[in-house]
Order: sequence, then structure tokens, then C-alpha cells
Amino acid sequence: MTSTSATTAARGDRAELEREIESHRRELTGYCYRMLGSSFEAEDAVQEVMVRAWRSLDSWEGRSSLRSWLYRIAHNVCIDMLRGPQRRARPVDLGPPGRADAELAPPTPESEWITPMRDDRILPPDGDPADLAAARDSVRLAFVAALQHLPPRQRAVLILREVLRWQATEVAELLDTTVASVNSALQRARATLAEADVEAAPALDDDHEALLAQYVDAFERYDVGSLVSLLRDDVRFSMPPFPLWIQGPDEVATFLMGHGIGCKGSRTIVTTPANGCPVVAAYKPDPDGGFTPWALHLLEISGGRIASWTNFVGPEHFAAFGLPPRLD
Repeated sequence: MTSTSATTAARGDRAELEREIESHRRELTGYCYRMLGSSFEAEDAVQEVMVRAWRSLDSWEGRSSLRSWLYRIAHNVCIDMLRGPQRRARPVDLGPPGRADAELAPPTPESEWITPMRDDRILPPDGDPADLAAARDSVRLAFVAALQHLPPRQRAVLILREVLRWQATEVAELLDTTVASVNSALQRARATLAEADVEAAPALDDDHEALLAQYVDAFERYDVGSLVSLLRDDVRFSMPPFPLWIQGPDEVATFLMGHGIGCKGSRTIVTTPANGCPVVAAYKPDPDGGFTPWALHLLEISGGRIASWTNFVGPEHFAAFGLPPRLD
């Protein structure tokens, strides 16, 4: 962990201290997102962290590094927000695949689902390529969903030790516990994830620009044959907050020509990547003219094909990505 000057507050330079606190926002947001599984809740949590930090600044007084003190506050905020029994998940976590021609069950509350998080809100902008790849893996939908299987304390230990690479002594200090307790929690967390039988996500491609361009072109033309040709044989297709998910190109084609036919004639914007993956914003034709927000398509690309196609339905996601409320 990095140290921050203990004399900053004593100098009375609150503007400097504010900049130092703000410089930790990105990594704190990443921690809260992994803990909570919701981009909306993570942003709210970090705002609360900043408020609590300013209110309790006198209690810090440089007795620990500013970074570790902020993480302690962030952890406590997350624990407060995780009091309820609800575990966020993806549709693919809830049961076997369904049929594309089955009746579409109604959407369920947002609080049940993992939501996408922009990479530029949680991942470092630069650094060693291997470190950046590891950081992207740590925010993939499958991993964030897997974390939700853990009790909050084990979740925190796993994130701090295996994602953020804190020392056991540092984690013990943050959680007010012993190193032995931290090591035990980490072992239990690993065992829980192994028992949960979370699927191993495929290695993602870094170079996907050509495939993404083909996808956008095929989707805007609503050329289902071309779209299907871009999919892996084991592709998973889902659209939270609807609980249905389907698997395989044939099922996807059936869905696109059935329940999904309303997307024909859509317009798209390739937007900010999220969860380590490219994202395409789709706007459906509006009967009154123009195009209205429908879904963000988060595409996991592996082996030159789309391995997972997750449609996050709802205009609230567009606002979070800074996208226009409609297209003309």
C-alpha cells in the first residue's frame, strides 16, 4: 500500500487534501462495485465515503495512510448496504437455459441483477499490460457475480488479498481482526467459490475492432444470418432484468426473429467499454419518430467470436454511460 503525508491536514491545505482524497475515487469505486455488484450502488457508496471522510477528517489526523483510511470507510459503507438477504446475479446463474420461443417472463427488480460498470470508472487508465489484463478480469461479469456467493467479510478479504494484492497484515488492520482470521476467511472464500461451480469464463480477445464493426453493421441492418455467424457455438444470450437466458446461435436467431423483432431498424453507438468488454448502445425505433434507448449490449469476445451477449435493458444504463436520451 502507498503512504500519504501525515502532515497534509496539519498544514491546513484542504484543497490539497481534497485532491488527494479525490485521487482515490476510481479504485474505491472498483472496490465498492466488486462488493455490491451494482454500478448504481457503487457510485452511491463512494459518494457516501467522501461525505463520511470529510465529516470525520479530524479523527484521521494522519495516524494511518489516507488510502487505507478511505478503504476502511468504503468497507463500512458497503457492509451497511449489504444488510439485506438479496444476492445479485446474472440470468445465467439462476438455472438452465430456456427456449427462445417460450413466453417471455416479466422483468424483475433491478436489485436482483448485476449491473454493468464503465471501465473508466474503476480500472486504471494505464500501466503494465499484464496488470491491466488482470484488472479487467477482476471486473468481468462472471467474476463479480461469483463474488456475490460469498458472505460480505469473505468477499472483502478475497478482493483485498487476491485482486488488490494487499498483505494479510494490512487486511487484518483494516478489518480489525487477526492475520490468522484473514487467512481463514480467504480459504473459506476460495472453497465457497469452488463449491458454487462458477463457470470458467473464456479468455477475452484484446483486438476486437473488426468483429465489433461487423456486429454493428449486421445489427443495424438486422441481418440475423450475419449476426449469428459472429457467435460462438456455446454463446450465451441474456437481457436482464428479464430472467430468460438462452444458449447457442440457433436459439439466438429464433429470439431475434421472435421476441426481439422490435429491435429491427435500430441505431447504435459504440460507447465506453464496461466490465472489460466492448459495449454497444442500441436505440429502438420510436413510433413517434426518432429512436429511444433500449439496451446496452455488452459483448464478451473470445477466439474471434462473441462468447456472451448480455443486453442490459433500460434507459437508466444509458444515463450512467453519458449517452443521449434519444436519437433523431
